Amino acid sequence: MAEASFFDVWGKESPETMKAFFDYAGVLQTKGGLDEKTFQLIYIALQAQLGNAGSVAGHTGFAKKAGATREEVIGAVLTTLMLGINGVAACLPAAVQAYDNSPD
Repeated sequence: MAEASFFDVWGKESPETMKAFFDYAGVLQTKGGLDEKTFQLIYIALQAQLGNAGSVAGHTGFAKKAGATREEVIGAVLTTLMLGINGVAACLPAAVQAYDNSPD
């Protein structure tokens, strides 16, 4: 049996907080003054700085769907070099692989 994901456990154990979080995130995403592509590229950079390769990979698909190029996604990850190499080391391979494997 496959291990349950964080989101599966969260949704089962506390659906109200999960809904509240995604409602809040949705407002930030749609009412924050940024177009979808820019939002996703900034989010990728933020998550890369934290070393969160799974989030970077997931949001790379959203960025690509919103019109981001491969170079823009790589640039978002590389921007985090300004704060150190750890985020890039953890996330650049995940971003490139996710971009290349995401549908157009």
